[in-house]
Amino acid sequence: MKRWARTAGLVGATLLGGAALAGPQMEQAPQPVLRPGAAASAIPAARPARAEKQDLAQVSTSNIGFRHWIDGFAARARAKGITPQVFDAALRGVKYNTDVIQKDRNQSEYTKQIWDYLDSAASPVRVENGKAALRDHGRVLRAIEAKYGVEKEVVAAVWGLESAYGSHRGTIPTIEALATLAYDGRRGAFFEAQLIDALKILQSGDVPASRMTGSWAGAMGHTQFIPSSYLAYAVDFTGDGRRDVWSDDPSDALASTAAYLARHGWVTGQPWGVEVVLPRGFNYGLASRKILKSPSEWAGLGVRGIDGRPVPDYGAASILLPAGSQGAAFMIFKNFSVIERYNVADAYVIGVGHLSDRLKGGPPIQASWPRGYKPLSFAEKQEMQRRLTRAGFLDDKVDGIIGPNTINAIRSFQKSRGVTQDGYPSQELLKLLKGG
Repeated sequence: MKRWARTAGLVGATLLGGAALAGPQMEQAPQPVLRPGAAASAIPAARPARAEKQDLAQVSTSNIGFRHWIDGFAARARAKGITPQVFDAALRGVKYNTDVIQKDRNQSEYTKQIWDYLDSAASPVRVENGKAALRDHGRVLRAIEAKYGVEKEVVAAVWGLESAYGSHRGTIPTIEALATLAYDGRRGAFFEAQLIDALKILQSGDVPASRMTGSWAGAMGHTQFIPSSYLAYAVDFTGDGRRDVWSDDPSDALASTAAYLARHGWVTGQPWGVEVVLPRGFNYGLASRKILKSPSEWAGLGVRGIDGRPVPDYGAASILLPAGSQGAAFMIFKNFSVIERYNVADAYVIGVGHLSDRLKGGPPIQASWPRGYKPLSFAEKQEMQRRLTRAGFLDDKVDGIIGPNTINAIRSFQKSRGVTQDGYPSQELLKLLKGG
């Protein structure tokens, strides 16, 4: 279910690979995305191609080092309560998996713009397949909704994005993937902790090692739990004595997803967000997660739903502009932040939310997107940050990652120059920083 969104980055937070099913139609699932201006502070920086080739050229010696690492890890696992029998059975024959390392190294390649991501996340095929999944699993989804208070369409939308409704759960042995990543060392402590938790799952008897498979980063089952989240939140909804998120029967996985969202404060009946229309002359400095107003207060400032009416009073809300002032605007509520606990990327949260709306019969997003937008390259983002730093607007590392600090610095710079304060890292912004 929930992955390591805030500790290991977007890829660690979710694995969105896979094809949606339902009849002959097949579709690639949306890949993790960095939207323009996304809060992506945990995304790892790009690695030079030469460095990656050098890493992989050393694989012939890595298996020797890997075996030594496993020998040392055994004592640490025993100290955490893992029995020698479970450890030996799980790690027997495990090898250093170079495919896992290649995928980990290539995380910086996720450059889809939010409109492209959403085109896939809520595509006609994905919506059709989701409605079929709701019909086929309606009884269990209704029971899950009744128990946990999380709407069945939301649970189905998470399922649709995480594994294309179960068709792409991942086939990589989880123990091997996590051991490889723990040994690799770039995020070794995190992945070693996940490996310990995976061994605890095996020790509990919920699943044998042969069936514990998932993504390259250790996310498992229909809704892609990492081991620590599985231990904390997975439930046995079928009552068979096992929390089986790997089974062809998705009941335990879907219920665990709902349990997770409920535990993190899901508000029954509240939308994740509502697409809105901003008035002419809107103060874009108000489009901040830190600024909360009631829908009636936003209506007093001219913010309306796409139907032209004030948004109902679902609770405190902020305004989100995922593509700056040029694209769709959303009024987002607490449930946005609850989905965000599953994956920190705004694009993912909007993807889940919008897909769930479509599964309920709602319309596509109405606003147009700046599809001709040329995003800043990684090097240009670094240059932008350097110039913001030299100008006194940014006090943070120059890493090419557009997180909250950089967005706030952009807003401050835009304010100083008397331009729209949307925090959007564009070519126009870089030109302005250069004195253009």
